[in-house]
Amino acid sequence: MKMGRIVSIGECMGELSETGSPGTLSMGFAGDTLNTAYYLRHSLGKDWQVDYVSAVGTDGLSDRMVDFLNNEGIGTEHVRRLADKTIGLYYITLKDGERSFTYWRNDSAAKRLASDPAALNHALEGADLAYWSGITLAILSNQDRLTLIEALGQFAGKGGTVVFDPNLRPRLWDNPETMRGWVHRAAAVSDLCLPSFEDEATWFGDADPTATAKRYQEEGARRVIVKNGADDVTFAASSGEVSRISVPSVKHLVDTTAAGDSFNAGYLASELNGASVQDAVSAGARLAGRVIGARGALVPNAVKPV
Repeated sequence: MKMGRIVSIGECMGELSETGSPGTLSMGFAGDTLNTAYYLRHSLGKDWQVDYVSAVGTDGLSDRMVDFLNNEGIGTEHVRRLADKTIGLYYITLKDGERSFTYWRNDSAAKRLASDPAALNHALEGADLAYWSGITLAILSNQDRLTLIEALGQFAGKGGTVVFDPNLRPRLWDNPETMRGWVHRAAAVSDLCLPSFEDEATWFGDADPTATAKRYQEEGARRVIVKNGADDVTFAASSGEVSRISVPSVKHLVDTTAAGDSFNAGYLASELNGASVQDAVSAGARLAGRVIGARGALVPNAVKPV
């Protein structure tokens, strides 16, 4: 069994959702990079350490989030506590399995997760893999975006593996052009990019998944895996060779929340344990299929150890 340390960088938020009882909401915790960290933690053996890198407040809701992470076995040593901030919240609306979100995150402490370069570098020290997303990048100031990209570039230069999901969310950015520029800068320091074709076609105008893969490689990513819903995954190897990999069909769709996040975790967990790209893609698709067959971002019984 292999072992190592993974750091996932980003924002965990309070998740509000309907309980089925009119006027009653339940609250959990989720967020794209946290979702992936959660599924990595539950997919990998205990010889793997999974840490979350973020910032929260010192209020009771922030305490509950940190307790949740600790209880799930996700390390919180590098979750900074900021007395003048709190955590963000979002509310999920579901219709025919597709979700929409309402956010309250203006005072989110996670917007300052990269404001202390020394703390950021300390969090990366000794890690084997760093995972982050376009949402991580979007919530930061320009200076903190530069700080994070520089830190990850240095991490990669020392032999660390950087994995990036562009997770395009234009409403988090000043404008689409700004988003496109920063996402490409992020790709330049990443070993593996995990974009979703539908978003890439919409915001970059890619004609097909191969065009998406090639574009990210041209920007500096070594390898690219393009997710495309229920259709084949497109893989661009470091050699430049492009192949298509079929994925298992999903028989029961309830909620697409965290579909891509869980795929990423299933893929990475399998690859970290020595699987081929084809087998890792299948593992990611199977995990994502189980996740979208239930409600919510975090589905404990979806995980089967690899």
